[in-house]
Amino acid sequence: MEMPKENMTDLENGMVTIIQVFHKYSGHKCKLKKAELKELINNEMSHFIMKIHENETLDELFADLDQNGDLEIDFQEFITLIAMVTSACHQLFNPTL
Repeated sequence: MEMPKENMTDLENGMVTIIQVFHKYSGHKCKLKKAELKELINNEMSHFIMKIHENETLDELFADLDQNGDLEIDFQEFITLIAMVTSACHQLFNPTL
């Protein structure tokens, strides 16, 4: 999309940022391997998800996200993670719920 970011809404800018962050860490096939997912989470989501230090934790998360069993996380599978974390954090930003 070639629309200048200043013409986009806050939500559209957020969506572009999610896409850009995914591609910053994904390999040439536009998929995340386990190490790339760990790096993305530890670098980009450390305020919402505790840093992953244990391989078991990473293995469990990866298995839950890898819906097609190809041992890589594609963009649709990544969006599942984003949706889950956003939903879980919703109450932090809206304590009146």
